Amino acid sequence: MSPVMIELLFRSLWETVLMTAASGFVSLVAGLPLGLALVATDRGGIAEQLWLNRVLGAVINGFRSVPFIILLVALIPVTRLIVGTFIGTWAAIVPLSIAATPYYARIAEVSLREVDHGLIEAARAMGGNRWTIVREVLVPEALPGIVAGFTVTLVTLVGASAMAGAIGAGGLGDLAIRYGYQRFETTIMVAVVIVLIILVSGIQWIGDRLVARLDRRT
Repeated sequence: MSPVMIELLFRSLWETVLMTAASGFVSLVAGLPLGLALVATDRGGIAEQLWLNRVLGAVINGFRSVPFIILLVALIPVTRLIVGTFIGTWAAIVPLSIAATPYYARIAEVSLREVDHGLIEAARAMGGNRWTIVREVLVPEALPGIVAGFTVTLVTLVGASAMAGAIGAGGLGDLAIRYGYQRFETTIMVAVVIVLIILVSGIQWIGDRLVARLDRRT
């Protein structure tokens, strides 16, 4: 590849990392509280509110049922309102975040439900309030699963960011489409695939190491 193409490849990699990191951060900050709310408001939860649980579940399922490419187009007015444009890396972060948040909320919910109910009851018996139970029991006990789920979410976001490149979001997906596919630059296409494999493998490796450190069973 020419120096220009190499520079373009690194710039596209940075755009993909930026989209993944920013939308991943939003999904963590918004998705984890949603997962906690789903567990807490369910039957037998620490803040049982079945009507709220059903509403939250329906909204989350609604967003999760829409394919990302359709959500990407449907959210163009919202993206333009927030960012000022619907094209580019920063514009892609909006639909990526909205798509990843309910996805991660369900993953976090599964991890939180696996916490031993006896520990929650013990915390209640010692006078722990809801916030204490969340802070001292639910999150610490479910932390390995929460981190593992967040790793899966980041990997999914890498693929979704490449898909966003189809409408001019930038990143490795945009590079592969414009140069690898439309201009028949096989070298570019192969390079993009290799970089994506390395990126995903790196994210998964870091996530696995963190989970191993946090897992009290090992």
